Amino acid sequence: MEKERCAWVTDDPLYIAYHDEEWGVPVTDDRKLFEMLCLEGAQAGLSWITILKRRDNYRKAFDNFQPEIVSKYSEEKVEKLLANEGIIRNKLKVRSVITNAQAFLQVKEEFGSFQSYIWQFVGGKPIVNHWESMEQVPAVTEESERMSKDLKRRGFKFVGPTICYAFMQATGMVWDHTSSCFLGNGT
Repeated sequence: MEKERCAWVTDDPLYIAYHDEEWGVPVTDDRKLFEMLCLEGAQAGLSWITILKRRDNYRKAFDNFQPEIVSKYSEEKVEKLLANEGIIRNKLKVRSVITNAQAFLQVKEEFGSFQSYIWQFVGGKPIVNHWESMEQVPAVTEESERMSKDLKRRGFKFVGPTICYAFMQATGMVWDHTSSCFLGNGT
């Protein structure tokens, strides 16, 4: 018998694996948090599957999202990225990854880790929701608005409240699997 999943999941095996194994699973690794923040920013105006299908290309293009390396990218590197057909070649989005790496390192220095900083927006533990349908799942919450405002204040780009909420869902800061989903009973 086929497992029932959240309504946004298609029959694409990549999407199914992402939903079943990653989406909503708490992430505390700083490098992975940086990667997800950048990928969610790259998604702005696009579907998540568009980015998911290019995730390996992004990892190669951006040195596996190691902020210490990305923060020092030169204009020559930016030009190479803008010519890379394996990623979304939007100049603002590409430059935002570099800007965000620099801001990320400042946050990490101030808080000891990015994880310590970012998880404070949910009190250090996942918010487990119990939605009946995807229509009930918000695009923005008070927590994502606070996160967005603070990230922007710290110099981050492509971190609007909707992007922040998608980031929170992706990294398990919130658990938004619907009750009909086989994962819908919480973590």
